[in-house]
Order: sequence, then C-alpha cells, then structure tokens
Amino acid sequence: MLIVLPPSETKASGGTDAPMSLSFPSLDPVRTLLIDVLTATPVDTQMSELKIPAGKRADAEENLVLRSAPVMPAIRRYTGVLYDALDAASLPDAALSRLAVGSALFGLVRATDCVPRYRVSGGSKVGGKTMKAWWGASVSDVLAQQDFVVDMRSGAYQQLGPVPGALTVRVEQAETGKVVSHFNKQYKGELARALAPHDASSAEDVADIAAAAGFNAALDGTLLTMRV
Repeated sequence: MLIVLPPSETKASGGTDAPMSLSFPSLDPVRTLLIDVLTATPVDTQMSELKIPAGKRADAEENLVLRSAPVMPAIRRYTGVLYDALDAASLPDAALSRLAVGSALFGLVRATDCVPRYRVSGGSKVGGKTMKAWWGASVSDVLAQQDFVVDMRSGAYQQLGPVPGALTVRVEQAETGKVVSHFNKQYKGELARALAPHDASSAEDVADIAAAAGFNAALDGTLLTMRV
C-alpha cells in the first residue's frame, strides 16, 4: 500500500547540506527541467506566475537556489494541520515506507526523500506551462505501478497524476452529508496515521482498519467516506 498525501504550502525551514534524494527516478527528467526553468526565472516573474503574495517574496528567492539549499525528509519538510495530525515522528520506519507526498515540483516523493524548501503549487505555472502540462502522464504511470494506492491528495494534485482504481477519501458531516472543509486535513492526517502501520492491500482492508481505529467510515467501491 502507498498512501499519497497532499503537500502543504507551509514548509519547515532549515535542513542539512546534502544533495536532494528522490525516489521514483522515472520522474527525474521532468524534475530536472522544472528546476532548470525555475532557478533561471527572475523573482518578479515567479511572483506573478506562481501567484506568490508580495509578503512572501523570500519564497520566490528560495526557488533560485534549489540545488544548493538545505534538505530534510519530506515528511518533516511539509507542515500544517494534516502533518500535525499524522505525527510522523512517532511512526516506525515500516509505517513511513507506506507514505508518499504528491508534489508540484517533484511529482511524487516518499516520506524519507530529502527535499529543499520550495514554493510551487498545483495551480502554478512555470515557464508559462501549467503543472498538469509539465507532468503529463508521468505521475500516473508511477502510481499505476504500485500494488494499491490510497489517494488523499486534493483535487489540484490528483489532476497532476490521476490513479484509476485508487481508493479516495471523502470527509463529510454526519448530519448533513456536506463535505467538511475546515477539518478535512486533520481527519485525513488521523486516518493516514491509523493506516500507515498496516500493510493493507484492498479498499476493504482500509475500511476495516478505519473502523477498528474508531472512525465512522463507509466504503462504496473506491470511495471511503468518513463521517464526522
């Protein structure tokens, strides 16, 4: 099982002076070109293309030095509500091996891959091209090689690499059936934490694990609905 998480706009600072270390080498040609274009794009152009707020100019400046910037494991680089709920630091190595993150810049990275801090989102353009155009079928091809995928990415990142047959997760209010927006990331982080220690191989396995962990979850084909 591979659990694919969404990235976060907020990212931890710092890291170690080591080279990037990325899994899924078939994605390297696109990664290399993207980094080449991004590091050669003036900051003012990046601010516009990447829709970076004026107060975050330093984020665009960091994009210029991606190849020499400090790196840290992806699961520590990404921060925010989902990653707080996941609490990856307390998970064993076997659980971490089942976690990956969808990334606009890197396509897909494993939890332990070492990445620099960057600012590119699923809705960005780099060199005038959308991220969907950059990635084409590359991410989908990689994910199609996995035995079983639990896809927790948001819509913009799912579009960068759709996975037919993957189990997706919906969080809704139990009383109204409406999609939960505010706590969506928290519940997905909690579910990912419950799933990661197990080597699930089917949607039914995931539903059983979720129920055992106390979630009110219902399986319908390849959609797991969590009611909160």
